[in-house]
Amino acid sequence: MKVLSNLLKNITINTLLGNAEVEVSSIIIDSRAVTEGSMFVALKGTQVDGHTFIEKAIAMGAKSILCEDLPENIVESVTYLQVKNAAETLGYLASAFYDHPSQKLKLVGITGTNGKTTTVTLLFRLFRQLGYRCGLISTVQNQIDEEVIPSTHTTPDAVNLNKLLAEMVEAGCTNAFMEVSSHSVVQHRITGLTFAGGIFSNITHDHLDFHGTFDNYIKAKKGFFDALPKTAFALVNIDDRRGAVMVQNTKASIKTYSLETLATVKGRIVSDSIYGLQMEIDGKEIHFQLIGTFNAYNLMAIYGAAILLGEDRDEVLVQMSGLLTAPGRFEQIVSVKDQKVGIVDYAHTPDALENVLKTINQIKGDNQQVITVVGCGGNRDATKRPIMAKIACTLSNKVILTSDNPRKEDPMDILAQMQKGVPPIDFKKTKTIEDRKEAILYAVNTLANAGDIILVAGKGHETYQEIQGIKYDFDDRLVLKEAFGQA
Repeated sequence: MKVLSNLLKNITINTLLGNAEVEVSSIIIDSRAVTEGSMFVALKGTQVDGHTFIEKAIAMGAKSILCEDLPENIVESVTYLQVKNAAETLGYLASAFYDHPSQKLKLVGITGTNGKTTTVTLLFRLFRQLGYRCGLISTVQNQIDEEVIPSTHTTPDAVNLNKLLAEMVEAGCTNAFMEVSSHSVVQHRITGLTFAGGIFSNITHDHLDFHGTFDNYIKAKKGFFDALPKTAFALVNIDDRRGAVMVQNTKASIKTYSLETLATVKGRIVSDSIYGLQMEIDGKEIHFQLIGTFNAYNLMAIYGAAILLGEDRDEVLVQMSGLLTAPGRFEQIVSVKDQKVGIVDYAHTPDALENVLKTINQIKGDNQQVITVVGCGGNRDATKRPIMAKIACTLSNKVILTSDNPRKEDPMDILAQMQKGVPPIDFKKTKTIEDRKEAILYAVNTLANAGDIILVAGKGHETYQEIQGIKYDFDDRLVLKEAFGQA
């Protein structure tokens, strides 16, 4: 239990009706989860307005209400807090309710279109190998040292995020690493957190269904760095032309990493093969298990962040040399019988797909075909669909367009939009198979010869396929293993 007045320090309230000394047992944004003594927060969401559930929340036991619009029916026994922006205020309240856990951790966030999950996961693994108890918040999973907690969003809502960070503190964690999505910045999920550092990976075409324009998407990412305190570091990929834009207004200490130009942390690819990356970083040459230029950038971000957090350069490089890829990120499955190579990758943007396919083409043998199985998610940015199909056709020997997570859309409508991007010269090498499992099996058993490479792109670590609002069990990795006779 917390006393409301203690939570309101340094928080601007437009109107307060009722007793500020009321006790708050929990902060709730879903009226169905309200219990006796809860504070219910009425958020104006993209689909539902929480203000319509205020009466229900009070009936279920809520004793305080945070809202932007006061209801017509005021209950005397309930305390009402009317604010300009409920989502923003919620961030500060949630942090205060859980006793500001982010201030008790070295919390590092990473934002960007691609590379977030790999970078944050490998930072978590690296620091555990260096002897720290750590927390992880990622698209794949959340983790408190060894305890794995399922993840439903790239960045949890403000209440669950602070609760998770508080549990990390309670478990003795000293460091935490988290993905910061553009949605979370705009929706104030990270408002009220204190970051020790922020990392920018890159920015390309994505999430325009939510942000509306690419400029708004850039502003959302930039908002993370705008809010960093002067005690934090802002580590940006300066090879991305928007890297400098990200830190134009930050108060944090600006640091850079690069493979192409002068930077705080400078790297160079010596060689890149199926066996891994040979790189020179800050004058030291070392071999890594990861493959591809995109992973070279991820490694640079990991190394730079570790050094900025005060770790020994040589020890960091030694520990990094053994790091393996994050789940569903360029994850390889090899057929024992005929050495066909399956690669499962989360690439769901044009840039990510192009990076993965370029990497495969760089490391493949002269006689190996590249066969790509790819789809696009429903109820998401539709403009990238033909672009991704064109990239797949340009950089593959054979392509199968298939269903991803169609969600509420007709999968054939999505595929029709993808087909518009197929160049006429590539019609013969492109096939459309709606059923994703059938598509993968066809690629392996009909199209691929011994030793060929089959890229299954778009879903990566996901263990479900969402169709008409229902999530069905589905894992690209398991289907590949089945196709290889290794299930």
